[in-house]
Formats: sequence, structure tokens, C-alpha cells
Amino acid sequence: MALVDTMTIRAAAGRGGDGVVRWLHLKGKEKGGPAGGDGGRGGDVIFKAVRDLGVLARYKGRGEFKAEPGESGGSQNMHGADGASITIEVPVGVSITRLGTGEVFELLEDGDELIALRGGSGGYGNTRFKSSTNQNPFESRAGEAGEEDAFRIELKMIADAGLVGLPNAGKSSLLNALTAARARVGDYPFTTLEPNLGVLYGFVVADIPGLIEGAAEGKGLGHEFLRHIERTKLIIHCVSFDIPDPLSAYRTVRRELAEHAEALAKKPEILFLTKSDTVSPEDRARILGMFKSEGLEPRTVSVIDDTELKAAGEALVQFLSKAV
Repeated sequence: MALVDTMTIRAAAGRGGDGVVRWLHLKGKEKGGPAGGDGGRGGDVIFKAVRDLGVLARYKGRGEFKAEPGESGGSQNMHGADGASITIEVPVGVSITRLGTGEVFELLEDGDELIALRGGSGGYGNTRFKSSTNQNPFESRAGEAGEEDAFRIELKMIADAGLVGLPNAGKSSLLNALTAARARVGDYPFTTLEPNLGVLYGFVVADIPGLIEGAAEGKGLGHEFLRHIERTKLIIHCVSFDIPDPLSAYRTVRRELAEHAEALAKKPEILFLTKSDTVSPEDRARILGMFKSEGLEPRTVSVIDDTELKAAGEALVQFLSKAV
């Protein structure tokens, strides 16, 4: 099932139950005093964070989410039952925007809950209106409407590190080689259509779809996934050796990160020059020299070179240990 990471839904809390007009029935009398019960409270709409990245896919195509209304009051001053709340499960790491008010909420820990919409209060039965001057009130009050609104749910994945780079930079292959992610791999733009996750010695690494120039302005797929690295503690920047201008590719991605959110450009970064097996020793030395002349210290890696792959994994764990 494909990852669903953004969704807009409508939700409505339950209406409060109505208060009622009822009377005590006393032996030998047509009626006694007032005995109408209050209505129950309407159910709330609650968001709950769970450790399931695929949970939003369950709601695809679903209409409005509605909590139950409260029950009306009864005779003998019986209070109507409260309506059941509805709980909408969302992945840990979501940002929830209430569109009617602009309020933004984040659920960052497993089990975090947010009461997003409050159910309406129950109405009053006629017992409530009894007074010294009105012994037999015929008055009651209807229950109040529950809150309603639309919500934008946006997953901002929580990972320790995010792999970034232009299409075909070798990110998916590197993630597969270092972890058990088994991301799809192919030699065409936007191979990765959704973020893939892997675990490296307890650290969660997310492979973010390839960026193109202009991603921060909405071009290509990269814009849709830049937000997934907003909370990462480390950026793993992959640049392929086998492209005409690796340094330019590096600058393009750095620019896109900064334009999307300045904080991204300030995150710790480890730079890998990938596919080192595809270039000659001379070209390899020349490209490394280009990066070093810019004050950068890239590491080289090939997924078919066990020595380089091991060194890359050790460097990554070392960086993560410092950054986390």
C-alpha cells in the first residue's frame, strides 16, 4: 500500500442530547412535580498518534468523521447517555491544521492525543427550571451543536537522518546496502515515489525522493517530500560520481534545502560521493579535488565495494551519534 502522507478531512463532534419535559406520576394525582432529565453530552473528535506510517491510507476516500450525539434525557430525572467520541489515528510526527481557525498542532510521541473538536453540551430538562415561583415548568432546553471543521493532516516523518540528492544519486541503493530497507531501485528520474525507512544500529534513516532544481517552488516530486527531513537531526547528502558536474549537483540540492526552510541548510551534513566504481582513478581524484577546494570533505562509497561500504556505515553511525 502506498504511503499517504497528506490528507484533508472533515469532522464533526456530536450534538448534545435534548433536555425533556417529564412529570412525576404520584398515586391518586394526575401528575406531580417536574422530572425531566438533562440530555447527554455529544462525543468529541480526537486525534491519536500511533507508530504506523500507513495508517492514513485507511481513510482514503472516506467522508466526514462524526462522533455520536448525546441521548435525550428521560423520565424520573434520568440523564441521557453521553455520545461516544471518535478517535482518528494518525502517524507519529504529523502536523494537524484546523482550517477554520488556522491553529496548528503536532503529535510527536506514540500515544499523544488531541481533542480537536468538542461535543455539544446536553440540554436541560424541565426539573432545572423549577423555582419558588414556577413549581411546574414546561420549559426545557435543546442540546448544543458540536463543533465542526476541516483538518489538513501532514506527515512530517521523524527520522534521525534523511538521505537527499538529485534523482539517481544512489540514495536508495545506499540505504538498501546499509540497512534492510529494500527500497525500489531503478535508473530513471524520481525512482523513489515515497520515503523509505531503514534502521542502522538503532538509528532511523529516511530516503527522500530525488530533488530537481526548483523543488522548493513545487517542481517535480521533491517538493512534496522536503518536509520529511525538517525534523531529522542529520542530512546525508548523496552526489553521484557519474554525472557531468557533481559539484553543481551538490549546490543545487543545498540551494533547494535552504529555499524550502533555512533551518534545513543549517543541519549537520555528511556528504557521500556515490558510485565510485563508475569512474577512473584520475576522474575520482579530480572530482574529490573540486569538492575539497570548496572546503568540503566528501566520503566515497560504492555499494559493490565492501571496504568503502563498511567505512561509510561507520562514518554515518559516528556522525549520528554526535548529532542525535
